[in-house]
Amino acid sequence: MLRWTVHLEGGPRRVNHAAVAVGHRVYSFGGYCSGEDYETLRQIDVHIFNAVSLRWTKLPPVRPAIRGQAPVVPYMRYGHSTVLIDDTVFLWGGRNDTEGACNVLYAFDVNTHKWSTPRVSGTVPGARDGHSACVLGKIMYIFGGYEQLADCFSNDIHKLDTSTMTWTLVCTKGNPARWRDFHSATMLGSHMYVFGGRADRFGPFHSNNEIYCNRIRVFDTRTEAWLDCPHTPVLPEGRRSHSAFGYNGELYIFGGYNARLNRHFHDLWKFNPGSFTWKKIEPKGKGPCPRRRQCCCIVGDKIVLFGGTSPSPEEGLGDEFDLIDHSDLHILDFSPSLKTLCKLAVIQYNLDQSCLPHDIRWELNAMTTNSNISRPIVSSHG
Repeated sequence: MLRWTVHLEGGPRRVNHAAVAVGHRVYSFGGYCSGEDYETLRQIDVHIFNAVSLRWTKLPPVRPAIRGQAPVVPYMRYGHSTVLIDDTVFLWGGRNDTEGACNVLYAFDVNTHKWSTPRVSGTVPGARDGHSACVLGKIMYIFGGYEQLADCFSNDIHKLDTSTMTWTLVCTKGNPARWRDFHSATMLGSHMYVFGGRADRFGPFHSNNEIYCNRIRVFDTRTEAWLDCPHTPVLPEGRRSHSAFGYNGELYIFGGYNARLNRHFHDLWKFNPGSFTWKKIEPKGKGPCPRRRQCCCIVGDKIVLFGGTSPSPEEGLGDEFDLIDHSDLHILDFSPSLKTLCKLAVIQYNLDQSCLPHDIRWELNAMTTNSNISRPIVSSHG
């Protein structure tokens, strides 16, 4: 019984950021917030959400080890990717308004909170943003995105073997997925499931004839082949900048945006790879408003979703240039316990808490107290 259980404001106000879950913590890297300075080159920021205390903290800036020498830290960016392998977060790609796109690989140690730039070999992918990254074992797979140098969408797959730090351009077999950016790629078993994204009707170059494919494409990492997939009778609308995650061997997508329909979404869909069918899911409780470019991480049986951008409620339309950035956080619980349901009832009906144990009152307070590390601001950034 899926249920939205927590909604808190006041976290990092971020759009097009990247995040990973490490135990009961979520690490969020970069992104943008309209109204902030993105002309000045500065360090990427790192926010940490504790899924037990429901509190955000922000890591302090990295100080140089040698005076006058800049520390090894990625610059602030958006449209990048992060994956977790063992105790290391690998950050790749993304762009900002001054430096453009990047193809330097950065490594962040979750124990020491130190950055490094591992020495890599092989065929390094071209700088880009809006790509996807997912992991199988020690290997990170990069697909798609918008390449800066070629000035076009990509449908290449690159893989990085983190045990040897070697990049390889995968020579895929079969009918490849269309060139695209801001799609999702999710690893279930040894198969990578690609959904959505923005593409162009006429090929890899952006001609303002955007299309939003809603067909699942599947890449088999063992045979390095794109598979021929059956058509599905029920489909979610095509979209970009949505969230996707795997849970219990199934794929879920949430939210996103379709420019042709001029619509932001807040629907939740489940894809079963065995039957190759989609099903719309209606969780209990009040979920997030329609949005795109949010982050979504799995912590146990819970989904932590935060940030993104939506049409301004004053306008009520999905105009590209009239958006508001979010500092909120929502938790979707796949199997809420009786204790959780009781706490929700206490909150909903404003019941007397004075007779409850101290730890329960502390948990109720955490579920209803907003964070305080962001400030109200209205967006005008698409």
